[in-house]
Amino acid sequence: MTTHPHPLPENATISCEVCQKEIPLSEANRFEAEDYVAHFCGLECFSTWKQRSEVQKRQDKKS
Repeated sequence: MTTHPHPLPENATISCEVCQKEIPLSEANRFEAEDYVAHFCGLECFSTWKQRSEVQKRQDKKS
């Protein structure tokens, strides 16, 4: 778990990994990938991101 040296402001926002919509950090859905954390505005964007990731993995294996 990452700790922040300073508390995050209540109105902190982050961009959705897929649609880039600004969303309150407190309402973002988070997925911890291997090397980073991705944030999504909802399940639809998460599903889109997951499908893209799976396609990319298959393409990488073919290379």
